[in-house]
Parts: sequence; structure tokens; C-alpha cells
Amino acid sequence: MTTLGPVLSGARVLVTAQRRAGDFSVALERRGCDVVVAPSLGMESHIDEETLLAQTRRIIDLHADVVVITTGIGFRGWLETAEVAGLSHELLATLEDTRLIARGPKARGALQAAGLVPDWVAESETSAEIADFLVAEGVRGQTIAVQHHGAGDDGLESRLSGAGARTVGLVVCRWGPPPDPDDLVNSIQDTADGGFDAVTFTSAPGAAAWITAMRAAGVEDEILRLTKNGRLSLLSVGPVTAEPLRVAGFEPLVPERARLGALVRLIVVHLGDDAASVPTPVGGLRVRATAATLDHQELALSRGSLAILRELTREPGRVRSREQLLTVMPGESDDPHAAEVAVARLRDVVGRDVVRTVVKRGYALALA
Repeated sequence: MTTLGPVLSGARVLVTAQRRAGDFSVALERRGCDVVVAPSLGMESHIDEETLLAQTRRIIDLHADVVVITTGIGFRGWLETAEVAGLSHELLATLEDTRLIARGPKARGALQAAGLVPDWVAESETSAEIADFLVAEGVRGQTIAVQHHGAGDDGLESRLSGAGARTVGLVVCRWGPPPDPDDLVNSIQDTADGGFDAVTFTSAPGAAAWITAMRAAGVEDEILRLTKNGRLSLLSVGPVTAEPLRVAGFEPLVPERARLGALVRLIVVHLGDDAASVPTPVGGLRVRATAATLDHQELALSRGSLAILRELTREPGRVRSREQLLTVMPGESDDPHAAEVAVARLRDVVGRDVVRTVVKRGYALALA
């Protein structure tokens, strides 16, 4: 009786986020996955995400009277942080019943993109105009949340608290360049070369930066092609994060709940689904980006044997000639004997019951 291996054995996944990459990687590695982390953006270390989430929960619990959005990118970053922490639904529900003030058209656009309607917009795009407007109306006793983008209080909170309001400041994470640009470029090239089964995203700015780097590397068509033929999947933690990918023409998978744990489960279900394996006389066969498994047990295959197995599983049961198999093998050999050798090595690993010879025609994958 075959002993089943971890459900993600042989799978290789690229994590494009720096934030919580360690927890994310460990969750996948426990299930047998090979994880590569290459952030598309960096985060400035002085940003306190725990405090941001604590303040977010406080706003939800207190049900703030007014929420001020000062920047579009900051608001999206706030939603993304809440999304990863599993608070996005509660936060959006709170904001729908809260008076929303936007500082300029970009902040207004970000609110509208999230399905929210601002009650008032400071057309001058200054915090001073917002302070003048709210203080003139009277804010004593009100709870007012002010979303900042990295810089903290620009005087707005001081004005509001001085007028008697209880303020809650929200400093949203500030994005910077990737911690290792070479790692990012190399991982994108590896993706285009078919080196990953999945690429994951947990922030919209990170997804947008990855798309930009992909285009700069000149491999957009290759990666699109891999996603279209099912050899590569892009997965996003939630709809906010997925938007830049969709705009670029991709169709990312998104869990029903915008949580990192839900994203892990989606990866496990998607990459570990036994229905996606090919039933053979000796078990379920699956060919991944850089490896193959039999009943979730990784097979020790050479690059040439893996390439042949991939071709045979593309249309299980269909016969492939030596010449056809030679065209998918790495290298530039035109000797059909090289294909014979690779098939022989493949059979040594998977057995002759899996790869059968069709006399004078070639080879085919045997189905259960």
C-alpha cells in the first residue's frame, strides 16, 4: 500500500510579499511545498502594523463618528492590511455607516473604488481645509479617525482634539523599493521559464509593482501564456489585492474570505486537488512546475525525464514518437536515442506499467 506524502509535495510557490512572509512560508512548507520569497516591494521598518490593526479594531468597536481619508494609496494600504488580518468586511461595514471625509480627488476615488461614498471632499487637498470645515461644524465629543500615510499627524488631529474631539490616528505602512531587486528580477524570469506552480500576492501595491517589474523584464507574454494553459496560477489574498492583476489581464484566484489563512487553504485545495492528478495503474500522477509526484510522493527525475513525463501527461493515452519527445527535452540534441535514454530513466522511477511502448510508434502514458 502506497503511503501518501504531504499534499503539496513537489509544488513550488513564489511569495511576492515581505509582510508576514515567514508565517505564510511556514504554513505552505508544512504541507510539503517549496517556497521562494522575493518581495516586489519593501516596507519601512518604523511602521507599527500591530498598532494599526489595534486602532482599526478600536474604530470598529467605537463606531467612529467621522473617518478622514487623506490619501488614496494610504486608504488602499489600510484596507489591504485589514484584508490580510481578516478585518476587511467588518471595517467596510463600519465605514458604510460612518461619515467619510476625503482630502482631494485621489482619496475620493479610493473610497469609491471600495464601494464607499464620501460625504464631503476637500477640493484644495489640504488637511487645513478639512480641519476648518469640521471645527466650524463642531466636533466636541465626537470620535474622529484620521488615516495618515506614513507621516503621522500633520496638524489635523491636533486641531480636532483641540476642538474637543477624540481622535484615532492611523499610520498606514509605507512602501519602498524591494529589499533585493536582483531576487525580484530573477524570480520573475524563473516564473516566465515555468519554474513555479503559483505566485501569491497580499497587497495591491505589491501586485502592481510585480506587474511593472514583469513588464520591464519583457516576459509578460510568457507568463500570460503559462496562466492560460494552466501551468501557472496567480492567487490573491482578497479582491483589493487582485485588482491590479485583473487590470493587467490575469485571472487571479481569490479566497471567499480575505484572510491569509484562507489563502493558504485555497493554495492547498487548488494545488493539492487529487482530481487534477492523472490516474495510472500505480497511483495518482501529477506533474508540477519543477517536479512530479505519485500519490503525493515526489519522484527523483532528471530534467529530461520530467519534460517527457509532462508531455505524456498533457494528453494521457496519446502516443508520442521519439522525435516528438525530443523536441520538448532540454538542450538541442537531434538524436532520437536521447529520448529513448530519457524514457528508460523515467521508467526506472515510475515503472513500465506507467509508461508503455507502442511498437513502431512511440510511447504513451498508461491510464488506470
